[in-house]
Amino acid sequence: MAASVSGTSPPQGELVHLARLWRFLAPYRWSIAGAFAALVVAASCVLALGQGLRHVIDAGFGSGDPHLLNAALGAVVAVSAVLACATWVRFYLMMSVGERVIADLRQAAFGHVLTLSPAFFDSARTGDLSSRLTNDSEQIRQVIGFGLSMFLRNGLMMLGALVLLFATSPKLAAFIVLGVPATLVPILLMGRRVRRLSRVNQDRVADVSAHIDESLHEIRTVQAYRHEERTRLRFTAATEAAYAAGVDRIRVKAWLISLVMLIGFCAVGVILWVGGHDVFAGRLTAGELSAFVFYAAIVASSAGVMSEVWGEIQRAAGATERLMELLDTTPVLTTAQPPLRLPPQIRGAVRFDEVVFAYPARPETTALGPVAFTINPGERVALVGPSGAGKSTVFALILRFYDPRSGRILLDGADIRHCDPHDLRRAMALVPQDPVIFAASVTENVRFGRPDATDAAVREACAAAHALEFIECLPHGFDTDLGERGVKLSGGQRQRISIARALLADRPILLLDEATSSLDAESERQVAAALEGLERGRTSLVIAHRLATVRHADRIIVMDRGRVHSVGTHQELLRADGLYAHLARLQFVADGEIA
Repeated sequence: MAASVSGTSPPQGELVHLARLWRFLAPYRWSIAGAFAALVVAASCVLALGQGLRHVIDAGFGSGDPHLLNAALGAVVAVSAVLACATWVRFYLMMSVGERVIADLRQAAFGHVLTLSPAFFDSARTGDLSSRLTNDSEQIRQVIGFGLSMFLRNGLMMLGALVLLFATSPKLAAFIVLGVPATLVPILLMGRRVRRLSRVNQDRVADVSAHIDESLHEIRTVQAYRHEERTRLRFTAATEAAYAAGVDRIRVKAWLISLVMLIGFCAVGVILWVGGHDVFAGRLTAGELSAFVFYAAIVASSAGVMSEVWGEIQRAAGATERLMELLDTTPVLTTAQPPLRLPPQIRGAVRFDEVVFAYPARPETTALGPVAFTINPGERVALVGPSGAGKSTVFALILRFYDPRSGRILLDGADIRHCDPHDLRRAMALVPQDPVIFAASVTENVRFGRPDATDAAVREACAAAHALEFIECLPHGFDTDLGERGVKLSGGQRQRISIARALLADRPILLLDEATSSLDAESERQVAAALEGLERGRTSLVIAHRLATVRHADRIIVMDRGRVHSVGTHQELLRADGLYAHLARLQFVADGEIA
């Protein structure tokens, strides 16, 4: 799955994948049955018009009685009214079912994606996932709502017309029987190629979506390095590849449609020629020939529509395969047996027991370990060390974004591999180094920490994070939309919103990843005071590069190259004159604090 999501061309879709949509269609089977019944009625009405045509020509024109024409007109109007009503019912039911099924499919796929671990997203591309949830599902919607019913409708009409053709003239019907396989040959031979090209086309469109997402997300970096032209050229290459794949599919599909039409209408021409001679010879009436031509035209047009819709069905098969690949992706994180349920009140004791870990995307490189340490309930522990030492990896493992390769991580004595990740994370509040702000109001962003919080609680959390001073200056205060990724705020303001979110969550374990890195000295002092009050009675893990912010931690764990280098208080580590003392001299000398 990782390969296909990352953009390489997956295997071609097979029609069997469409059958897997039944679990989404089954809840609406009665609506589908009603649409099918309406479809049968509509097809029967069209076929009945042919018999009416034969009767009018033979009985009406042949007898010279105008009353028969009046009766025929009335019958045609009545049949047409029934046809219109049945068509409305079929169209409404199938289109509404199509909309409902795709909504359910999108919700199921998106909900499933939310359960996948970060290891999946390490190799997946956001643009490709977005394309699967939008473009591919839209292709399926068109087939379920319109294409499938058109295929069945024309299939029924073609079968009914063939039966009536044999009833009218077996000899002429033989030409149709020979013509139908001739139309099926290009459908079967070229349909497979259409399906394969459709899958390639969808992959190239996904590449375009991924490029758009990446480029616009990092637009400031693109412009700062003057890469607009290069980015535009790369996007042009991606769109041209999608265009070329689309043209290949269209070319083959155009050949398919045109060959079917050529074979079908040539068959109609032959029928007219042979049938005309039969009328001259008295073996066939003019009305019967007219009805026969009417049904032959239905067969030909139905075959043409079916061949055209068949291409869309083939394309939907590829789209279904891509979505089902997503739904079939199993979460890497599973709850080990026997499962453990954490108690409502969590003390916050954390222990790493000889933990070894490597990121799934880089299995050959050990990112952490073996690492062993214990954090007591209510203790404030700082993780320091050079970049790449494994500090953020410790947070990722505590949150169970990944499972260690070996060793155990214990929370209040329970191995977290036996805990449901969702249950485990209710004990933790995270303030990341790069604050995450959603395109929503201030209130909604802060309330992300506790969705049921009152407006007063939100305001109190913002006050504790010293965010009120700028929130009240925003155009609409707490109701101000902060824009995509908080573009309307400064870095420090985004960080304070993130801190307010963690304050509102009020959980027993706090994970602070450079939580004050984007703040000025005064704001840092104020927020540090707020965090100090929040940390009382809670377990706090703080990642810090600025050692001045962690001098008063209960303990400091110094990490280097994925291992624990040393542990102690600020003063103990300075006296040991090891890595921490070296880092302290580099920072504090620059700040003029240590001579």
